[in-house]
Amino acid sequence: MITTTATRKATEEGAGKGRTPLRAHARRALALTVTGLLTATGVAALSGTAHAASTLGESASAKGRYFGTAVAANHLGEAPYAATLNTEFNSVTPENEMKWDALEASRGSFTYGAADRIVSHAQSRGMKVRGHTLVWHSQLPGWVGSLGAGDLRTAMNNHITQVMRHYQGKIHSWDVVNEAFQDGSSGARRSSPFQDKLGNGFIEEAFRTARAADPAAKLCYNDYNTDGVNAKSNAVYAMVKDFKQRGVPIDCVGFQSHFNSQSPVPADYRQNLQRFADLGVDVQITELDIEGSGAAQASSYANVVQACLAVTRCTGITVWGVTDKYSWRASGTPLLFDGDYNKKPAYASTLAALGGTGGGDGGNGTRTCTVSYAKQETWGDRYNGKVTVTAGSSPISGWNVRVTVASAQRISATWNGTPSWDSSGKVMTMTPSGNGSLAAGGSTSFGFTVMTNGDTAPPAVSACTAS
Repeated sequence: MITTTATRKATEEGAGKGRTPLRAHARRALALTVTGLLTATGVAALSGTAHAASTLGESASAKGRYFGTAVAANHLGEAPYAATLNTEFNSVTPENEMKWDALEASRGSFTYGAADRIVSHAQSRGMKVRGHTLVWHSQLPGWVGSLGAGDLRTAMNNHITQVMRHYQGKIHSWDVVNEAFQDGSSGARRSSPFQDKLGNGFIEEAFRTARAADPAAKLCYNDYNTDGVNAKSNAVYAMVKDFKQRGVPIDCVGFQSHFNSQSPVPADYRQNLQRFADLGVDVQITELDIEGSGAAQASSYANVVQACLAVTRCTGITVWGVTDKYSWRASGTPLLFDGDYNKKPAYASTLAALGGTGGGDGGNGTRTCTVSYAKQETWGDRYNGKVTVTAGSSPISGWNVRVTVASAQRISATWNGTPSWDSSGKVMTMTPSGNGSLAAGGSTSFGFTVMTNGDTAPPAVSACTAS
């Protein structure tokens, strides 16, 4: 949650929420502690562990909810990003790819490529998709603000209709209107081209247009700083109550829930969710992130999950990103996975609050192991890779790890392990060379040389199977 309007405005006028500033990220070892084998493009998924641990998505589903994440199309080609996404989540929200400037930069000309990629990825894995967002004051192309009232109304309704019809049947919930109320004690509407030129009726018109475009999709109003009872949430509440009484089509309200030490999870969070649900709408936690670390962050995440589970009409939770390193608030480390895709204490508390178990053998003696991959020496036509195998909290007597290279590549040499190959010669299964025993928490490593043949993509490394 942003504590001041000025801070929020400064953030929005920068790269945009969810949009990572252009900067060079140092290459780092990528920890792959999830089940499944993914290609460098994140397309294929295969089973990879002997211990089937629960996940966020599976645990939420058992409670009748979804557990999703915001996704950036340009990160889907990063193997550990896709692996974590595919393993842990069962709903996705495009971070920026469905915002107006991404879809309709020029009036009447729609570009769906990046958003389509996210939707196709989700559909191929049985994930739900939230649409975000149709009408918002931010990330608008310049031509929208320059229109007169009549043209703006036509453009708004056309944008809603075209986008929703393009994705008809593929989106379970749409953020039809986003962040239309001011911060502070006024409860007033925020200044925007839509508010200033079309007046208070633009929200109702947007929802009626959306219902006509896709009658089956859930239609949501979404906002921040509305998590507790305050002037802003009261104004949203009054609008939703009015819409329900007059038959304006609204199905859900989204609570962004951006928290930090200055704006923690409010004491009346659950009660606030419940009062909206009592109006006859679903409530969704749409953009959850909580700055901090360790036990304090873990406790806050658990409190949010418990609040959602306590409200029957809280249908799901979406965290605003997969990994801290790509968060719009990266310096605050607000997500469940760190920059190397390791599960944080907040992950464990979230999973436990959902009623799941996982993240290792839980101390019950089940044999497990994890792997991490790091690129080593690089030459013009080849590079070396190193995989580290680490035993869980119980000793193991053996292990195997699968490494898959791109179609143009081949592995020319290996060391510290015994490889075997599939018929394509692109999939190598590595087992110990000699004694494969590891003490609890003990590690070993093996290496290989990849001839790139012009393709420098990293290999896909499966989760470790222990024996």
